[in-house]
Amino acid sequence: MKKAAPGVIVTAFALLAMSLCVESNAAAFHNQQAKPLPVKWPDVLKRDAAWYESDDARRIAENVLLYQRESGGWPKNIDMASVMSDDIKAAILRQKTETDSTIDNGATYTQLKYLARVYGAHPDDRYRDAFINGVEYLLKAQYANGGWPQFFPLHHGYYTHITYNDDAMIGVLELLRDIVKKKLTYAFVDDALRARAFTSVERGIDCILKTQVVVDGKLTVWCAQHDEVTFKPAAARAFEPVSLSGLESVGIVRFLMKIEHPSQHVIDAIESAVVWFEKTKIRGFRWQETPVGNGFDRELRRDANSGPLWARFYEIGTNRPIFAGRDSVIRYDVSQIEAERRNGYRWYTDDPEKLLKVDYPTWRSKWGKT
Repeated sequence: MKKAAPGVIVTAFALLAMSLCVESNAAAFHNQQAKPLPVKWPDVLKRDAAWYESDDARRIAENVLLYQRESGGWPKNIDMASVMSDDIKAAILRQKTETDSTIDNGATYTQLKYLARVYGAHPDDRYRDAFINGVEYLLKAQYANGGWPQFFPLHHGYYTHITYNDDAMIGVLELLRDIVKKKLTYAFVDDALRARAFTSVERGIDCILKTQVVVDGKLTVWCAQHDEVTFKPAAARAFEPVSLSGLESVGIVRFLMKIEHPSQHVIDAIESAVVWFEKTKIRGFRWQETPVGNGFDRELRRDANSGPLWARFYEIGTNRPIFAGRDSVIRYDVSQIEAERRNGYRWYTDDPEKLLKVDYPTWRSKWGKT
């Protein structure tokens, strides 16, 4: 038999190696595509119903149980979807007695919503019990006047104020109202706890109505936090002054709009807030982020084609947008505060636009003034 030339043999081996490499890469690509992307904690409530039956959903639920404090609540700003080593889990267990439970930044009520969903897919009594303990925590944390502090047990300082900031109190009330309405996710809650949740929601609504700021005899909107005794608008961090909130007030109004058969007091609160939002529109500007070196800078720029904006904070009595840096000095131009705060905080929002264009007309057709 005639021998193949050396070059032919080399070429054949090269083609074979290339073929195997392509197949290997294709298989790796296929496996990579088939493997689901890791779930991030902020997205755990956005999954379809089938996902809560998965092993990953249960793994995250175990993390949630691990982080629950003895108080019944949870700390904030933690990625509870991360994969943890045994050493880390042991360290978290040693933190059970910490007094850092809060409703700030979505903490506690987000964990409760998640546990309820996983319990619906996996009726593990531990998930149900942790949920019930968490609801008990929220009921205990509520002030007699209907408001919620940012932390419970109470932390000294502005944390004791009634906290609308970042939709903290509204997030709690929405969860409790879903329990009251017997939403399917919370069907396992017994009637006694549901009745207590109803009372809690009613007290919360009363608090909202009492904290709506009156200026020159007219109802306006709300501050991001209010004094827990006097109900007056209150400051929080150095850059969060006493003000009328163009952001937090949106969530409050939306919550009130979902009240069935609203009282005249609720109707007046909504109508007055809508009037205030209409008055405080900022037209002809956009809040722009511009790359600068390895970071960015934000500024308010003229743009005749831009939709309306609202400031995060308005001066009570004048409705002038106000801003403050870490020195707490009130300024009327966002460019006058330090770059770190100017770029590290949400000073403007367009959230009220949908409230005015979509939510309010829908609500008004059913419950508003005629």
